[in-house]
Amino acid sequence: MSSARRHIHLGLFLQGAGHHASGWRHPDARSGSDDFEHLREMTSIAEQAKFDLVFLADGLTSGKGHHPSTAARLEPLTLLGALSVVTRRIGLAATASTTYGDPFHLARAFASIDHLSKGRAAWNLVTTSYARTAANFGRSAHLDHADRYAVAEEFVDVVKGLWDGWEEDALRKDKEAGVYYVPEKLHALNHEGRYFSVKGPLNIPRTPQGHPVVIQAGSSDRGQALAARTADVVFTAQQTLADAKLFYAGLKAQLATHGRKPEDIAIMPGFLPIIGKTRAEAQEKLDQLERWTDAAEVLPLLSERLGQEMSVYDLDGPLPDLPETEQLKSRQKLLIELARRESLTIRQLAQRVATSRGHHVVLGTAEEVADELQTWFDGGAADGFNIMPAYFPGELVTFVSEVVPILQHRGLFRRDYEADTLRGHFGWPRVPSPYL
Repeated sequence: MSSARRHIHLGLFLQGAGHHASGWRHPDARSGSDDFEHLREMTSIAEQAKFDLVFLADGLTSGKGHHPSTAARLEPLTLLGALSVVTRRIGLAATASTTYGDPFHLARAFASIDHLSKGRAAWNLVTTSYARTAANFGRSAHLDHADRYAVAEEFVDVVKGLWDGWEEDALRKDKEAGVYYVPEKLHALNHEGRYFSVKGPLNIPRTPQGHPVVIQAGSSDRGQALAARTADVVFTAQQTLADAKLFYAGLKAQLATHGRKPEDIAIMPGFLPIIGKTRAEAQEKLDQLERWTDAAEVLPLLSERLGQEMSVYDLDGPLPDLPETEQLKSRQKLLIELARRESLTIRQLAQRVATSRGHHVVLGTAEEVADELQTWFDGGAADGFNIMPAYFPGELVTFVSEVVPILQHRGLFRRDYEADTLRGHFGWPRVPSPYL
């Protein structure tokens, strides 16, 4: 398929204090993951630029060493509800956990957001990596990686089953006949599984998209298998074009097993752009952010992504051999490979994590950044990109005012929305009811 027949999909990965751990310190930065007006304005900028979606990550803990954008933040589903009434076309995506959640509650919440937004909701399915989360939910231990994915497999099936519980015309509101809804057109799920027992039906009608879009962000073997069967969009971290192409081809190849086509899923790596009038100016931007960053202070960010406490090692020594983690398996592998490939010390690797947490950093002029996006897109490495500004609003404004017009001029990105729903932005039809 040629680029003339495809368009790049763009998501705004919205972190209130920016993605770089020191982005909030920039003189022009505004920050606050708890500041609705700030988050609304950033979403509006992305919508004016015709982005496909805005994405809210989430975690269920806080404490010393947390990234400024994640230490304090609004609950994402509540935030999506608020954003749904102040936006019109942009998709609205948020993270919710299958390990520390309930299928009925989650299905109802995302169905409600899909109704409120008239068909723009998306659920980023995560299994929650960090063991410290268990203590916030009265649990003595955190499930291991394999068990978390086993729970997730059943959880997503229950959620989708609940979304299908109402037939399309079950809600009649017929005043003359005195029929508000038709009970026979409501279907109990009656799910009895290993992890969940859910009767149903959901107490909300079928949504504008049929199903809200499902996003999956795990890049481990189990994560890819789950995505191939259940996801519409995949977020991923890839450091090199070669690795991204292998991931892209491998995941797309798995779709046929589930009766799906390659175009049924969109793969969107995270990209952190640093843009300058010259490459040297862009490099100076990054250098300044790094000068504001204390490696010792961001070491917890590296430790949690490697699944090992790194403060016990010499920061100026090489990364030691590490046992496989039960937390972020794919991210640990990516960072270890990065450190070995570039002979990075632990301090240097911590700095990379402070910048983008393992996502690809693309640095240069607007033209060079557009070139990199096109290379990955045309080269079979991505269907789109989750854009991660180092700080807000400056780096987002620069991207939408300088890079997006180049992509539009090249015919790679839309000049206006052509659909009203998030599924429509991706060229996918509404999910049909199983009762048609």
